[in-house]
Formats: sequence, structure tokens, C-alpha cells
Amino acid sequence: MKQVVQNYKSGELAVLDVPVPGCKPGGVLVRSAYSLISTGTELMKVSEAGMSMLGKARSRPDQVAKVMQSVATNGVPATYRKVMGKLDSYTPLGYSLCGVVEQVGAGIDDVKAGDLVACAGNEHALHAELNWVPKNLYTPVPDGLAPRHAAFGTVGSIALQGVRQGAPQLGEVALVIGLGLIGQLVVQLLTAAGVRVVGADPDPARCDLAARLGAAACGDPSSAAVEAAVAELTDGHGVDQVYLAAGGGSNQPVELAARLCRDRGRVVDIGKCRLDLPWNAYYEKELDVRFSRSYGPGRYDPEYELEGRDYPIGYVRWTERRNLACFLGLVARGSVDVEPLVSHVADFDDAVDTYRRLKDGDLKAVAVLFRYPETATEPRETPAPSVAVPAVRRAGPASAPARPATAPVRLAFVGAGNYATSMLLPHLAQRDGVELSTVVTTTALSAANAQRKFGFAHATTDLDAVLGDDSVDAVFVVTRHSSHAELTRRALLAGKTVFVEKPLALTEDELAGVLAAVEESGNDRLQVGFNRRFAPLLTEAKQRLGTRTGPASLRYLVNAGQLQHGSWYLRQGTEGSRFEGEGGHFVDTASWLLDADPVSVYAVAPSGNEDLQVVLRYPDGSTATISYVTTGAPGFPKETLDLVADGKVLKLDDFVRASVYGRKRWVSSRLPKARDKGQNAELAAFVKAVRTGGPMPVPLESLTATTAATLAVRGALAAGAPVTLERAR
Repeated sequence: MKQVVQNYKSGELAVLDVPVPGCKPGGVLVRSAYSLISTGTELMKVSEAGMSMLGKARSRPDQVAKVMQSVATNGVPATYRKVMGKLDSYTPLGYSLCGVVEQVGAGIDDVKAGDLVACAGNEHALHAELNWVPKNLYTPVPDGLAPRHAAFGTVGSIALQGVRQGAPQLGEVALVIGLGLIGQLVVQLLTAAGVRVVGADPDPARCDLAARLGAAACGDPSSAAVEAAVAELTDGHGVDQVYLAAGGGSNQPVELAARLCRDRGRVVDIGKCRLDLPWNAYYEKELDVRFSRSYGPGRYDPEYELEGRDYPIGYVRWTERRNLACFLGLVARGSVDVEPLVSHVADFDDAVDTYRRLKDGDLKAVAVLFRYPETATEPRETPAPSVAVPAVRRAGPASAPARPATAPVRLAFVGAGNYATSMLLPHLAQRDGVELSTVVTTTALSAANAQRKFGFAHATTDLDAVLGDDSVDAVFVVTRHSSHAELTRRALLAGKTVFVEKPLALTEDELAGVLAAVEESGNDRLQVGFNRRFAPLLTEAKQRLGTRTGPASLRYLVNAGQLQHGSWYLRQGTEGSRFEGEGGHFVDTASWLLDADPVSVYAVAPSGNEDLQVVLRYPDGSTATISYVTTGAPGFPKETLDLVADGKVLKLDDFVRASVYGRKRWVSSRLPKARDKGQNAELAAFVKAVRTGGPMPVPLESLTATTAATLAVRGALAAGAPVTLERAR
């Protein structure tokens, strides 16, 4: 790939061919569409590189101090080699871009390949065809926002953080000194916040632009026009805030700020200008001088920027990433207009010439964009993706554990959360021939509560003791999603019959681990909590539909709704996505109704929410479309289903009413009790299988196929193409 680089020793600029960065965990690989040249910060760096060594030293006294400290510590020769080695190296340019996600690293679940994102960071949003960007330094681009406008995200965040430091209030008056790229954005942000703005810049064209974008008055800082405008707008009191967005070596901006700011006003430094504060002027007015640190909280914190550790919103409302998303939202809604700031758009291949023209003054610009080849954002032709559905292999003939036929079925529960205590245990506690033996939880109190409420004989936090208890016939795994596969694997290896609440696994490797335990132990006594196929209304409707002769079309609408704040379902990094957590319910129901396992999965998702459209294809040409939506009306039923085949239609209305249309029409009567989604019948079938040693209610091959299809949705979204489910042999 190509990247713009600079040698700080010689000043050389070049577009180099460099290796493509790897897609590390915790971030995404982004193919650039547009990147923005910061005509302030970047041109300053380019200009410094062209200076003599003495000029470089004068321009960076902070670095000179570091060199002198190194001399004192390491000596002149070692320091010289270190400094020369650093200077005589290529360094990158750029820190604000918009591009398309090409690859998603492990642990990332908020974007997928093909999504448009805005990226920030002088190490991650470079002028390069591809960049690896960690999670807290990118954000999805709102629908309808042009990529060239989204490329302003980083500089917009810098301006936005500066405005936040000024804490403007509705009706106040502010002075913005320096109307370059950052200053123009500050003017618009303040105007959008209901603040009247006076701009100051020696360039008349920039003053005119700021006036068009909302400033009440603008003028040369050395003229009387700015002072007169401030006096008129503030009744002579002075402005409430001053924003220093200028650069250079002049001390005029801080002196002007003191002269035009009101008593106890606020002065915010955003740019990099000289700050020799006139002590008397600032002391007598007791001016509050504030600094704005780049994009916002999180900047320069490696745990935030590189490791993806976000700050809790209750403690830090506006972080780097939240500022980035906020600014893009303002642009998308029209509160900020960046198009008038675009002075020039250059092809990326012309980067060196563009920098030269800017440095020499041939190109006068507020903002310049690099445009990358359009072919770079087009999807590459790749083979149709496929996923191998693991084969179920057993060490020997499957057999149920030996147990006396008249003895009660002794059950142990691992986990006693809301679902276990509301949907499973009430049914089992009332069932004849069942003994609730032991409940295992991670906290002693929850185990004690479950023991008291449901009559468990024992309560413990020791899982090994339960797995080693020969009197326990079956183990229920009803913990959080991330632990299901491992607990199931351990219970199977211990020889237990296992009921695991969905999902069976969150990754293909976890699924393979469960099946490896089946092969190693010969124990295939496993049931996953796919209860809808046991629902009385649905089983009767399927019987009345009868045997199909041709392909069917099934449509399943799941009105899942929004999750409450703080729900552990939101922890996608550890607990999987919502669909991975409960999507198996709907895949299993469709496959059971169609009497087959799917052979391919296709999925699409609109940006900005968790809605999904999943299309399953079956061997006989049947299709099932699952619309999993979170943005529907809460008063609409959660689950509605239609199946069309052979001139007949099966319809299910949220497990309250079912009907079959054919030569004759059958309509169920409304159930007198609450919706029955099949949990009781499922548990009855499971207990019967444990008691009699008969076949499990659902074949393991079907459970495996459903889990593999559910997990394949993620791959289909990333690929933007159907994923073939190939049965392993």
C-alpha cells in the first residue's frame, strides 16, 4: 500500500510503498476514502522539517531540553546517535480520515466489514491507503453523511473539545482569534450553541467566510473593528470567552484576549500560539485560562486509546470517541457545514505536490482533502464464504447413564438467575418424579435463595462437587452466555445428561470443543433450550398443516425491542451479540417447521442499530427470513410467523393464536392463560429422556446445525454475501 511520509532531518516528503498493517485485536483495518490535511498542525511540521538544525532547535525548545537531559544521563555520543537516528527516519503525516472497514479484529462488535467510519489519531488515521484503528479512535458515520465531510471528524473533535472547555451558555458573546480550519469550526459550534461570535484574523477572505458561517462580526485583530464589535455586542463589558485558535510566534492573541475579555471571563487555548501572559492584565480581571487537550478525555492515555478501555459516561461525559460521534452528528443534521471549508481536493497520488504548493503559498486553503482511488473502497472479489458445520462423532454407541427406573430424576442447576427461577424451576419444582438435588452459583446468597424458594436439597458454590456426585442424573447450565460451552463440555465429560440454555456456544471453536467432549466421552446426552418447537399452539398448527410436498417460504418477525441500560446482554465483547444469544430460538423453530437444517445463511443489517434480516436456505429450496428488529413499537407482539407452502398458510400470532389456511380453515381459540412458548413441554420431554434412557428430545446433529447457522450470521454480515454451511465429514 501507499503512505505519505516525511524525513524530519532532510525535509523530504514522499509517497512510499509500505506493508499493509495487520488487523490486531481491539481494532479495525480501514481503507481510506478521504483524509484531511490539517493546514495548521501538519504544515507547521512540514515547515519545521525544512529548517536547519539550529532552526529546528529554536522551534522546539521542549525537545532541546530533552536532548540536554539525555546528554547529562547518557553522554554526548549516545545522545547524538539517538537523535540523529530519530531525525533521519521517515515519520507519518495525517490524523483525520474517513474510510471503509475492510477487516474487523477480535473483540470488535460495533462495526463490520463494509461500514463507513471516521477515524482519529496521529498514529492511526494517517495519510495512507490502509490504517489499523483501535476501537476508541473510530466511530460509525451517520447515514447520509458524505465521506468527504466525515473526514473532518478529528479536527471537528478538536474544535468541539475547545468549545466544551469554554463552557459557553446561551446568549453569551465569544471572541475567536484565528479563523483557520479550527477557528472556522469553533465559530459554527458556538453559533449552534446560541452564542454570538466575533472573529479576528488578518486574512479578509477568512473573515468573510466566518461571517457567512454565522459570526456576528469579523475583522483584523489589529484594527478597531473587532474592538468596536465587542463593545456593541456586550454593552462595553467584554466577551464572556476568548478562543485562541491562532498559531505563530506573535503574542498579540493573548494580549488581545485580555483586552477584550470581561471581568472573570474565560480564555481557552486551542491552537499553538505564543503564551507570554501579561500578568497585570490577566490578574486584574482574574481571567480563567484554560487549555484544550486535543480531541478530548482519553487523549494520550494508552489504556483508552490502544487498549479500548472506555471511561464510564457517568464520570466522563465527553471522551475522544464521543466527541467524534457528536461532531459527525452535528454535521449530519446540518448544524455545522464543512463544505465551504473545502478549498481543494487532491488525488492521493499527488500528495507531495500538494504539500509543496501549500508550503510555498501557491495553494491557499482552509482545508484540503486527499481523495483515494474509488476502486479502493469497492469490495474485492472473493470466493463465496463457507462455514463447516462440525460433524458429531461418538467414541462408541450412545447410551444413557444407568439408573433405577423407579428412582426420582435428580437434577442439579448451575446458575439461578432470572430465567432459571422464572421459566424453568417453577415447572420442575411441581413435577412428580423430579428431585432438585443441588444448586450451584458463584455467590453463596443466590444459591441459598434458590434453595429456600424451590426446595433444593443442597446449595453450594463448588461445581466440581456436583459434577463428581454420581447421584446427580442431569445438570442444567443456566449461566451467562460466555460460560455455556465450557460448563457443558465439563458436564458431558463427567458423564452427565446436560440441559444448557441457549446459546450452546458463542464461537465456532466453542462449538467444536463441546463436540470434542462428546467424541471423547461417548456422551451425547445434550439438550439446548430451544423451547419454541414444543409450544402447544405451534405443534398443533404444524400437524394441521400436514406434510409438505414442495418448497416453503417462511417469514418470522421478532420484535425484540430495546434493552434496558446496564443489561449484561449489551456486553457483546464477552457475552456475544443479541442475535448470537437468542437467535438460535428462531433458527431452530424455522428448521423444525421445515423439517431440515439450513445449507446457507445470508444477513444484512442497517447501520446505527441492532436490526437484522437473516435469510436461511434449505436443501429443498425452502427459505426462511428472520427479521430481528429492536426499533419496533413496544406495543406490537414480539413474535409473528407465516409459513406458505402447497397452497396453504400457517400463521402464528405471538403464541396467543394460531391458524392454518387451506381447503379448510383452522383457527385456534385464544388461550385462557399466559403465552405458552413450550418450556413446560420441553422440560417434560427432557425429564422423560433422562428417566427412560430414551433418545434426547432434539437430535444433537440438529442442535449443532442450528448453532452453526446462528454463528454464521456474523460471517455473512462481514462478507456481505451468503455463507455456505458445509457439513463436515
